[in-house]
Amino acid sequence: MDRQTTDPRVIAAGMLDDARFLAACAGRDMGALFRLLNHRGVSTRRLASAVEITQGRLYDYMNGKSRVEKLALFEQIADAFHIPGHLLGLARRAWEPPAVEAQRHDVDVPPDGNDLAAMDAFRTADRQTGGGRLYGAVVRHLGDRVAARLVDADSGPQIFAAAAALTEMAGWMAHDSGQDDLAARHFARALPLARTSGDLPLAAHIAASSSHLALQTGDAPRAAHWAQTGLDFVGQGPRIPALTARLHTMRARALAAASQYVPAARSLEQALGALDASADYEHPWLSPFDAAALASESALVLRDLEQHEQALTHAEDAVRLREEGRARSLALSRITLAGIHVLRSDLDAAVGVGHDLLSTSPTLGSIRVAYQLDDLRRLLEPHTGYRPVREYLTRFDDARRARMLLLADIITPRGGIPT
Repeated sequence: MDRQTTDPRVIAAGMLDDARFLAACAGRDMGALFRLLNHRGVSTRRLASAVEITQGRLYDYMNGKSRVEKLALFEQIADAFHIPGHLLGLARRAWEPPAVEAQRHDVDVPPDGNDLAAMDAFRTADRQTGGGRLYGAVVRHLGDRVAARLVDADSGPQIFAAAAALTEMAGWMAHDSGQDDLAARHFARALPLARTSGDLPLAAHIAASSSHLALQTGDAPRAAHWAQTGLDFVGQGPRIPALTARLHTMRARALAAASQYVPAARSLEQALGALDASADYEHPWLSPFDAAALASESALVLRDLEQHEQALTHAEDAVRLREEGRARSLALSRITLAGIHVLRSDLDAAVGVGHDLLSTSPTLGSIRVAYQLDDLRRLLEPHTGYRPVREYLTRFDDARRARMLLLADIITPRGGIPT
């Protein structure tokens, strides 16, 4: 993974709950803001270049000899460092996720039972078989069973929530099929539907999914901002600890991807604390986020922070807690565990977990799993001088050929991966 240790956008995203950062923004004290970013590792040359000023002018701001006064420069600073516009008294910036009206979800009006039954059926099948072969079925259901009701004068706001939840699910299935651009379009359509329904927890849930997708496509700053947007939504709605925990975890992952240890560790601690809290009610549309999911995500956070021993503990917990009936999640957890063993130079343990992975059903319709298995193979390749690794990769390649034959109808090209 490419490290973005001094990316000022990620550093700023990690300081959105820092009192000194917020005070500097509220007071429009850009000298203090520049000093905070410089202290976190952003060079003065990069700071000056980002906002298109000379280093001499930057030093004047940092030393208190002058202050930023021009609106255009405030806007340049907000855009360069991805500081939300409202923190600097500006309009929402073009790169910011869209806002959602502060309307509380009406828990007294339950969603249509048929919509919930469809969601549950798709979700159950997805956990076992993967989203690659279910995507078309979800899209057809949206077109055949949901779309017409959106314009029915007798329909209430719950149909918009159903449309949002199913559209978000279609996005995840597109992502599981290796079609991230398509997934992003589904998530972008799901959010205004949730906004129309007034369901803030659902909007926050979609923001978490957008954060995950941004991280998978290598945009850590956007991932961090989507997670923070979701946390802002959560703060206006009913208390749902699992959702809050998921959003803190996504923020931790985005920050860890850029080696921002302190804010990433703080967000992970907040996730652990949130999951233990009591909920106001069970939300009908949200995907579960439980101890197994938190363990899996924590392992990834700590791996990216190179805390390999702690990452190992969480990865082992994720595999232990994951139900056998959730084939994709179990496979992904095992891939993470095997990779951490490699990073710890415990090749025998990595090969042991790798053999468990070979039992994953070759018909599992998850391109995401196939791609991550290939990533694991690349991680093991430098160690082929060790006989157990060499023998394992021979078995791995045989299993991969069979898997690719069975996934040929849904797999999409990926750079550098032979098929």
